[in-house]
Amino acid sequence: MSASADLPFVAAPPGPIESVTRSAELAARHWGFAEPALLRMGMNGIFTVGDGVLLRVSRPSAPPQEAISLAATLTRYGLRVPTYVRDAPHLTADHAVFAVAMIETAGAIDWRAVGEMVARLHLVPRSELPVAYPVPFGGDFPWWSFDALLGDVRAGLDPPAHSAIDAAIRRDLPLLNEQRGPGCVVCHGDVHPGNVIQSSSGPVLLDWDLLCTGPPAWDHAPLMTWTRRWGGEPGIYEAFAQGMGQSLHDDPVAEAIAELRLVAATLMRVRAALADPSATPEAELRLKYWRGDIDAPMWHAQ
Repeated sequence: MSASADLPFVAAPPGPIESVTRSAELAARHWGFAEPALLRMGMNGIFTVGDGVLLRVSRPSAPPQEAISLAATLTRYGLRVPTYVRDAPHLTADHAVFAVAMIETAGAIDWRAVGEMVARLHLVPRSELPVAYPVPFGGDFPWWSFDALLGDVRAGLDPPAHSAIDAAIRRDLPLLNEQRGPGCVVCHGDVHPGNVIQSSSGPVLLDWDLLCTGPPAWDHAPLMTWTRRWGGEPGIYEAFAQGMGQSLHDDPVAEAIAELRLVAATLMRVRAALADPSATPEAELRLKYWRGDIDAPMWHAQ
């Protein structure tokens, strides 16, 4: 859990499921919760423990307490975020475990309201955030080291896909790198339907692990391709953009970031397939798009 200014708060999965489950069990016993039941595994392990509580098990790159401090700061600025039900994480040898209130869903997501929240986030001064919570430039995330990624997956790329991906990187990355500097704002980093729940009080924005700085376009980009590439409901981005106050379709920087997100998603899935054959079908779906297949199927979020 050593801090690094170049990494987001959570930069890697929490490790083997046995170890993650053990940490959840230790935290549940410490707090007097029921035996944990695994809900899902990703960059965090999420467990239910009854009483309307979830346990989030992670390996943060910074002091774990800062996540709870961040939630308090964001709430003061009028953002709806998950509520921590314990005022400190439980630390094990391998993980930090957070106790969070489960949110009951209340209908379809109000994407305009999500846009309004993100617009408020962009006005939060960096100096108001917890001092030790990492807020790197989004383009410095490890999975945006495209030359390294291409080197890792060269064996899994056919020439047409490699050529198209390489061209996108050369076209888009300079536009992103030009955005470093005083024009950057505080960004959520990963606004998409998997990170929003509609509660009875309005949408709640989840998963602040990728908090970063960047141009405002950074938080537009995920939803700009959600409908046409990930099979999302039509109109999501348009409603979000209304809440943000503008649409960035056809904005060169926003379109570049959106395309680079597709590049990163493809290369990471191809890299996973080289080690795990079960990832191969999804990797192939994504490569079809880069080969220019007009019937390329929609991708699936992992």
